[in-house]
Amino acid sequence: MIGSQASAAVATGPDASTAVTPNTPGCTTLLIADDDEVTRSGLRMLLALQPGISVVGEAADGVEAVELARQLRPDVVLMDVRMPRRNGIDATRQLLADTAEPPKVVVITTFENDDYVTAALSAGASGFVLKRLPVPKIAEAVRVVAAGEAILFPAALRQMVTVRPRGSADALPQAALTSREEEVLRLMATGRSNPDIAELCRVSLETVKTHVGNVLTKLGAQNRTHAVVIAYETGLVVPGVTG
Repeated sequence: MIGSQASAAVATGPDASTAVTPNTPGCTTLLIADDDEVTRSGLRMLLALQPGISVVGEAADGVEAVELARQLRPDVVLMDVRMPRRNGIDATRQLLADTAEPPKVVVITTFENDDYVTAALSAGASGFVLKRLPVPKIAEAVRVVAAGEAILFPAALRQMVTVRPRGSADALPQAALTSREEEVLRLMATGRSNPDIAELCRVSLETVKTHVGNVLTKLGAQNRTHAVVIAYETGLVVPGVTG
């Protein structure tokens, strides 16, 4: 647990949730939102030690997360989902809908099969990480998302989607994806990056980016993670079947 790693070094004082760490040029700036003070402070202290990460603030709930994200303009928000006043789902949706140049959002959770996480991904989060992951892995997820990629754990994502009712089977036919776009979406659902897809499909990276953009537009998806959730929920991608 993150909290146990840093329980002896918890930030104190009335301004602990809004204190700002000076930004280091070239670093990915990060806002941490979690209602548990020990977890939040532990994440801050440990992630601040990771290369390329500059933690600029903490938020104790979803309302504060939105306010601080607008004020501090971080590259990424590490967003817990179960928080008071406003949960991480609603905070994510508001940030992405109402904020000019919104940050990327990475959901952080304890459980893989959490309906809240799937909802947050559908709201536009760029991916999710588990709190039990080693801190360097969480830091890497933050850096990857800041660079424009998505963080997908296909097995965990399949598990989350299969415990929820299927979406409309008509969603993808109405989207009129081409056969190549469907192939690209299936590869996205297995966690393949754009360079991986380019190599597998024997096309250029720019062509893959065009296909991904078309997929997102046709599905009405906010990002590639949301598109993958739609693919699983509509049955285009079947759990356990990768071809």
